[in-house]
Amino acid sequence: MNVMTSHSDLSLQYLELEEKYGAHNYHPIPVVLTRGAGVYVWDVDGRRYYDCLSGYSAVNQGHCHPRIVGALMEQAGRLTLTSRAFHSDLLGEYARYITAYFGYDKVLPMNTGVEAVETAIKLCRRWGYQVKRIPEGKAKIIVCAGNFHGRTTTVISFSTDPDSKSQFGPYTPGFVIIPYNDTAALAGALSDPHVAGFLVEPIQGEAGVVVPDAGYLHEAKSLCEEANVLFLGDEIQTGLGRTGEMLACDHESVRPDILILGKALSGGMLPVSAVLADDPIMLTIRPGEHGSTYGGNPLACKVAIAALDVLKAERLPENAATLGELFRQEIRTLQNPHIGEVRGKGLLNAILINHARSGAAWELCLSLKDHGLLAKPTHGDKIRLAPPLVINRDQLLECVDIVRESLKVLD
Repeated sequence: MNVMTSHSDLSLQYLELEEKYGAHNYHPIPVVLTRGAGVYVWDVDGRRYYDCLSGYSAVNQGHCHPRIVGALMEQAGRLTLTSRAFHSDLLGEYARYITAYFGYDKVLPMNTGVEAVETAIKLCRRWGYQVKRIPEGKAKIIVCAGNFHGRTTTVISFSTDPDSKSQFGPYTPGFVIIPYNDTAALAGALSDPHVAGFLVEPIQGEAGVVVPDAGYLHEAKSLCEEANVLFLGDEIQTGLGRTGEMLACDHESVRPDILILGKALSGGMLPVSAVLADDPIMLTIRPGEHGSTYGGNPLACKVAIAALDVLKAERLPENAATLGELFRQEIRTLQNPHIGEVRGKGLLNAILINHARSGAAWELCLSLKDHGLLAKPTHGDKIRLAPPLVINRDQLLECVDIVRESLKVLD
């Protein structure tokens, strides 16, 4: 293990540039990265690290996957953008591919994850008015406390995180917040005839990898069906193999009425997101009523097909299931007093730090960095550990060894 305890002049130069000229809306781990391949990234001084954040699950296929890079380079030299004012020779091919892949009638392509969430909200409301016949302006969508669906004005309106929400109002109405993993609360909220949808993360990632009880998603979907309410599955972070199935909802054989995808849909190459639904929902939106200049661009279509193909060809969901189980088992075997809990599914995992010192999780992440592994705390005392799904057994066990060694900083 190559332990680093200080920054080089080169690293400091880049850190100072960001500090001076960039907005201060992030608090990154102090490492300056310049290259990535597979499960590894390298800093500007040539030091190698395991990436155990994976771009918040955007690089499930590993950094700079050769097949995805090849697709990107081939298309980048041919045609990158037409806007939706014209057809391209790739949009139809991509639409056919992704709808068959996930089993839906239609796809609405967007760019970022939060754009896809906004799209799903609009689609759900439109369905509520046109199909369920909710009175105009009265549609409601149920969401869960602890959610993280992005940071646009509408989406933060139903956040329960003060850092995301405070002093950004006035807020968008039309959302009902209930506890996560609570079907009784959901059943109560569904009694309102003006409810059009239930928007939920199968596992709450940003909240610290909160895994609901077995059967929660299946019962929630059944309750929505009984109430004639759409089930909106936000699989932006949990989908595309991360939890050991292609979608986290697949663990309970739940098919969202509206499926929201992003992040690893491009393998980390560029922003690509998608909303999938069947015709009775999707066709409530007509020309001119929603869109995006870059949504469904030829470059994104080509890259997304390659990224999705890699997931199946390399059996990455299966690898995530096997190695995720091994990881949780090995971390628990450490029996370290500073680890309060280990939780997760597949290769989406978190450890809860049990320590009297404020900022202990951040301190541990700095120690992990010094020992060659990159991770980031969330909500103070939780550290997500989510490497690219291409990781192998030996690499994963080395990551566990790094965690073991790094924990000594908390003694």
